[in-house]
Amino acid sequence: MALKGTMVIGQSGGPTAVVNASLAGAVLEAKRHPEIEAIYGSLGGILGIIHEDMIDLGRERLEVIEGLRSTPSAILGSCRYKLSNEDYERILAVFRAHDIRYFFYVGGNDSMDTTHRLGQLAADRKYRLVVMGIPKTVDNDLAHTDHCPGYGSAARFTALSVRDAGRDSEALSNMGRIKIMEIMGRNAGWLTAASALARENPEDAPHLIYVPERPLNTDRFLEDVQRTYERRGHAVVAVCEGVKDENGNALAESRLPIDVDAFGHGQAGGVADVLCRLVKDRLDLSARFDKAGTIQRVFMATASPVDVQEAALVGEMAVHHAVKGVSDRMVTLERVADEPYRCTTGLVELAKVANLERPLPDEFLSPSGNDVTEAFIRYAAPLLGGPLPPYARLAKHPVARRVAG
Repeated sequence: MALKGTMVIGQSGGPTAVVNASLAGAVLEAKRHPEIEAIYGSLGGILGIIHEDMIDLGRERLEVIEGLRSTPSAILGSCRYKLSNEDYERILAVFRAHDIRYFFYVGGNDSMDTTHRLGQLAADRKYRLVVMGIPKTVDNDLAHTDHCPGYGSAARFTALSVRDAGRDSEALSNMGRIKIMEIMGRNAGWLTAASALARENPEDAPHLIYVPERPLNTDRFLEDVQRTYERRGHAVVAVCEGVKDENGNALAESRLPIDVDAFGHGQAGGVADVLCRLVKDRLDLSARFDKAGTIQRVFMATASPVDVQEAALVGEMAVHHAVKGVSDRMVTLERVADEPYRCTTGLVELAKVANLERPLPDEFLSPSGNDVTEAFIRYAAPLLGGPLPPYARLAKHPVARRVAG
């Protein structure tokens, strides 16, 4: 017998350009199933359920729900909140009061853990509840999925911004500039690696790439920069904000109480400034840094159409499986082919995703530790939703000099 009742959906963690597309996919699919008698949205992630702060998404106009596909950030509001035992009991009480039988949570590995634990508690209390995880993270670090909704759009932003910064640096190469671009990523360098997609030819920026999966030795870093500068007259470096030294310590991270979240994560950032000062002090070269900050994860103008489509698809498939009685799973993206790119969906147990991070594999990183491989380019390029707009380059036919000296 089909489970009937209300569904509630929430968004958690860092917003992305396409997380609302997942919400749209889930809501539109839910409207097709009479088993789902009402559709609620939880405001502020899981906190909206704890505080019984929910809205009726079923009453929203259809064009508004459709418009979520092209609306960035988390429209329901988000949070980074670690639940206590009392919180779990409170959530179950709210579920009972509203006859909520379907819970969908859009988020990363911490969110999958929350979803899994809620499903376990409901089962222990003999309360019939279906729970499903919908993947989301620009970090692309969820296990058991080929890639994560949100990554393709942030990767496209990264490639475009690094490419333009490279042209800016190249124009002033007679001034000997070193430019360091800091890109988001706490423990995984997937987004920083995407900067390599900016290259139209081997001489294009970025010239050096550093990710947390490879320890950064400052002496070797300075040698890389010096060698690149001598060859080109400038250098553009893409560095992940979470890059670590040889002892596994972040080169830059705030541990102030106000900058540490509920899961004990310090606020990453500041590594580009550290490396710029190092270049100035040790190499006596001019160095500046660019840091896009949180805009890189939600910039809708550079959203990947592939990413938008797949984000809506995972939301849709979560509801599709849930009404069939599937529970305690996260929807995954499964790559079928690269050329032409084709992807389908699958399912994985939430317990296999919860609290796990997937780093860049060795085959995607160069032996030198300062670049990516062609294998990564083949993996990531289709996720951008098409090639970057081509840029022109002058052939620079020289004019013969006529004045001595």
